[in-house]
Amino acid sequence: MHIASVGINKLCFCLALAFSGLLLLLPCLSPPAQPLVLPKPKAQLRPAPNGTHRSLSHIPADVPLRRKGKGTPSTGHTRHEPLDIEDVFIAVKTTRKYHKSRLELLIQTWVSKAKRQTYIFTDGEDKDLQLRTGTNLINTNCSAAHTRQALCCKMSVEYDKFIESQKKWFCHVDDDNYVLLPSLLLLLSSYHHSQDVYLGRPSLDHPIEAAERVKSNGLVSVQFWFATGGAGFCISRGLALKMSPWASLGNFISTAEKIRLPDDCTIGYIIEALLEVKLTHTPLFHSHLENLRKLPLETVLEQVTLSYGGFENRRNVVSVVGRFSLSEDPTRFKTIHCLLYPDTDWCPKVKLEPGH
Repeated sequence: MHIASVGINKLCFCLALAFSGLLLLLPCLSPPAQPLVLPKPKAQLRPAPNGTHRSLSHIPADVPLRRKGKGTPSTGHTRHEPLDIEDVFIAVKTTRKYHKSRLELLIQTWVSKAKRQTYIFTDGEDKDLQLRTGTNLINTNCSAAHTRQALCCKMSVEYDKFIESQKKWFCHVDDDNYVLLPSLLLLLSSYHHSQDVYLGRPSLDHPIEAAERVKSNGLVSVQFWFATGGAGFCISRGLALKMSPWASLGNFISTAEKIRLPDDCTIGYIIEALLEVKLTHTPLFHSHLENLRKLPLETVLEQVTLSYGGFENRRNVVSVVGRFSLSEDPTRFKTIHCLLYPDTDWCPKVKLEPGH
């Protein structure tokens, strides 16, 4: 009985030993494990050396693209975004007495290509013009006088309307500016609307110096650059929102009173002096204060804004030729428009010679 028990114990021990050995051999008998394959990282888009890797397909078909040339903006920024004309709020400042002589020319030309995106800020009602042209005509109820207070009043309304619009870019021009929409889109899309961007052209070759009034009734000298409103300027939404404490809901007028300077100077004061954001100087904006005849002919259609005339030289216009004579088109705006949009119904058609 004892001997049988010992034999059973030995048998169990041998079976346990054999089973353990089998467990140790199982990994060796299993097929080799497949190596872990990690997902490859997605390729990162990098801007081309000239800073323009974007496609231009987002620009509307009826807005012609410009060819690259001397006027093409070159920036060191790497943040770009596709941009459509719907993203831009274009404010035109005018006065009631210029509705016929200046405003109707703009509505006939470049405004007709961006009617819903252009807002005309004036100082009097003109229901006939509004109904006839379908434009966004806004009566600011500001004074019609060409004074600092009247100009700042209109700019204050412009700013508030832009903030309400939710658009990405605010661009201001005067009623003697032609806006070349393809060039404007190309320039703005070189940046991103969330960046702090202030684009324009100074009328001076040095920063302006102003006496800033402080609460203690003292004066503090402050220097800053500003983009002249006569040539036009653009501000990104990201920067415009930061201007709110000094520009929104009538605060723009009180801010202007601190330095007693016009509207475009006050814009520069808020951005450069208070927010410490630098003006990005660009030669693509033009006013009547410069000699427009010196603008190279091959670069005219690459500019962002153009102007005409002036108090001393009414013949100060860009040197472009077309189917309109100088007497028919003294500002050259019609000629420029027909070069950009030759299919416009009122543009003279080029007659082809027989055999062509």
